[in-house]
Amino acid sequence: MKSKIWLALIALYIVWGSTYLGIKVAIETIPPFFHAGIRFLISGIILVVWQRATGQSMPTRRQWMSIAIIGTLLLLGGNGLVAWAEQFIPSGIAALIIGSSPMFLVLAEALRPGGVKPNWQAIVGLLIGFTGIFILIGPAEISGSTTKINPFGVAALLSAAVFWTIGSIYSKTADLPKASLMSTGAQMLMGSVSLFIVSLITGELNGWDATAVSTRSLYGLSYLIFVGSLVGFVSYGWLLQNAPISLVSTYAYVNPIVAVLLGSWLASEKLEPHIWLATGIIIGSVMFINSRSKPKVKKEAKEVLVERGQ
Repeated sequence: MKSKIWLALIALYIVWGSTYLGIKVAIETIPPFFHAGIRFLISGIILVVWQRATGQSMPTRRQWMSIAIIGTLLLLGGNGLVAWAEQFIPSGIAALIIGSSPMFLVLAEALRPGGVKPNWQAIVGLLIGFTGIFILIGPAEISGSTTKINPFGVAALLSAAVFWTIGSIYSKTADLPKASLMSTGAQMLMGSVSLFIVSLITGELNGWDATAVSTRSLYGLSYLIFVGSLVGFVSYGWLLQNAPISLVSTYAYVNPIVAVLLGSWLASEKLEPHIWLATGIIIGSVMFINSRSKPKVKKEAKEVLVERGQ
């Protein structure tokens, strides 16, 4: 069993760490919001049909309302903005910024009524973590970077982290199906609707030639659907049932590193010294914050299953 757990964990590291590069490749010739809509529509249909075939009940009308809110926050506000931002931001840097989401979760918990107030260790972790983000995206005079980071892309990524935080907090008390994969599939379906609507409103399809979509982008989209969305979420669900949550949660520390390395090796993204420095600071701060927080039960992890990875 231990060998299976470690194999599944390594697969999860690689799969969810590679989705940032998969997005980068897919949006080369497919509009970002539209590509995400297709991805989650197909993935959602597969998961829902599979869960129905195993005897799981469809969500109730009230649950569909909660699912629509969560799917919009996580998949449109989160994943959709990441895809949009990766038009201007290297995939590795995008993964690092999104990897800071636990810091925003601490802040949101502190601000919401009845939320958990951070202790001094968490505050120190927050200060260190945001210092890492500043080193990553700050002025070249401070970071020493030779590459200019698009401010709109950065704003979109930070907004994505905030939307993930809001969606994650809401999902903890929302009325959702007991079967985590049914809930995940339904959230993907509702999220895809929101993504398609925004795709139309923003006009990203105006002048887009579907016949000009490259084989490379199609491979990227297929990878996101069948490996990133399906293999990743199923592996994560299996690990929740068979491994300690403390071990499963280590994906959050490893994924950004995998994304940075893959972006460098396969997409020729620059690996400047300040990126490694920021990587260590951000991941270290997240580990420090998590080590000082109360242990999360397995049920809570299932409730926010859809937020994991990209």
